[in-house]
Amino acid sequence: MCVRTSLLLLACLSLVFSIVLAVGPPTCPAEDIGCGGDEWQGGFFPGIPKIKYEGPKSKNYLAYKYYNAEEEILGKKMKDWLRFSVAFWHTFRGTGADPFGAPTKYWPWEDGTNSLDMAKRRMRANFELIDKLGVDFWCFHDRDIAPDGQTLEESNKNLDEVIALAKELQGSKIRPLWGTAQLFHHPRYMHGGATSTEVGVYAYAAAQVKKAMEVTHYLGGENYVFWGGREGYQTLLNTDMGRELDHMARFLQAAVDYKKKIGFNGTLLIEPKPQEPTKHQYDWDAATAANFLRTYGLLDEFKLNIECNHATLAGHSCPHELETARINGLLGNIDANTGDPQTGWDTDQFMTDVAEATLVMLTVVKNGGLAPGGFNFDAKLRRESTDVEDLFIAHISGMDTMARGLRNAAKLLEDGSLGELVKKRYQSFDSEVGAMIEAGKADFEYLEKKAIEWGEPKVPSGKQELAEMIFQSAL
Repeated sequence: MCVRTSLLLLACLSLVFSIVLAVGPPTCPAEDIGCGGDEWQGGFFPGIPKIKYEGPKSKNYLAYKYYNAEEEILGKKMKDWLRFSVAFWHTFRGTGADPFGAPTKYWPWEDGTNSLDMAKRRMRANFELIDKLGVDFWCFHDRDIAPDGQTLEESNKNLDEVIALAKELQGSKIRPLWGTAQLFHHPRYMHGGATSTEVGVYAYAAAQVKKAMEVTHYLGGENYVFWGGREGYQTLLNTDMGRELDHMARFLQAAVDYKKKIGFNGTLLIEPKPQEPTKHQYDWDAATAANFLRTYGLLDEFKLNIECNHATLAGHSCPHELETARINGLLGNIDANTGDPQTGWDTDQFMTDVAEATLVMLTVVKNGGLAPGGFNFDAKLRRESTDVEDLFIAHISGMDTMARGLRNAAKLLEDGSLGELVKKRYQSFDSEVGAMIEAGKADFEYLEKKAIEWGEPKVPSGKQELAEMIFQSAL
């Protein structure tokens, strides 16, 4: 009887264990680069080839239909217009979690830890993805690529170890489009970093940025980004706004000074974002950020990294934010993603709207390109997308969308109809009086005389419908 009971117990435990394995996340030892032997075929994405351009008629969803890297558009190779980058945090640290649900993604190379060995595995997977996509850039936050330690010294040591591997894996062709410090996830940053009310937090944030800037420089990064996710306030009742803005300006000036001290020639970028998670953030949108830089004499030291989903949250369109940055001489980089107008948070979806991509590329072409900036896919798979293959499909879709936007923008510019329409709309300012106004030589007394002389002005049609028709014909 005792033997029967023991056997029954063992059978039940075996059944429970098999069920747990069936529903739990796939596991793999972090130190095992082969990870599962023959199943992995020496890589993290078995069965997925290098992605090639096959043209619009291709039915292969693992091929580019519009992005042809070496093709020349408006005198420049497509890859040089677009300068695509993979975002490490969404691609390799995204879990499918959202404010209402637990993680849904368990990549087969993960072992459930945030160890150094696991960090190195993710880095190897990152460069295999980059190689197969055929892009030249990647972006990272310091704490996403290396685990936080118990002390700042330990965190720096962890980062150095992972960066050494990244340097080896990226070789001479691949480099960071930008790096940054994650000054928002840890509880110490609940009130921000550069605008924290605690001087110890301010100092810690400065030390973290210093290190992140050093490793970005070491890896050959072309830009460095400041994203002030928690730099703002919840209520003015306990906030000295002027003092906090002053502190943030001093922080950014110190970053400029250190950049020059270490010989880092990359562009410093500020990434505007409103109302998430802070009620009011100090870099709300492109215009707010431009005014801040101008006020504190930093306009010549920074440009803007415009994220399209952040434009949505600020109540703007992405093209509006890009054009605002461009006309202020501040367009530096684009985080190519999109939001959902029916969803009230930063959903970070891959951009697939060709009309929006065309408007984006019109501004980029007017800007002469983005270099040393580019298009970073600060975008993540949907919560329901749980296949490893989806990492490739999502990037291919985003890259093809931006490539179609570039092709359409080229058609519009080469056709000239839209440009001519805009020129005619402002043709009255090409007159002698218009030239005087634009040169600042027409005062109110002079303009009053002209108004009396001319009488009631004639207001021409804006030809909005024609402009939209020309635009649609290019899509």
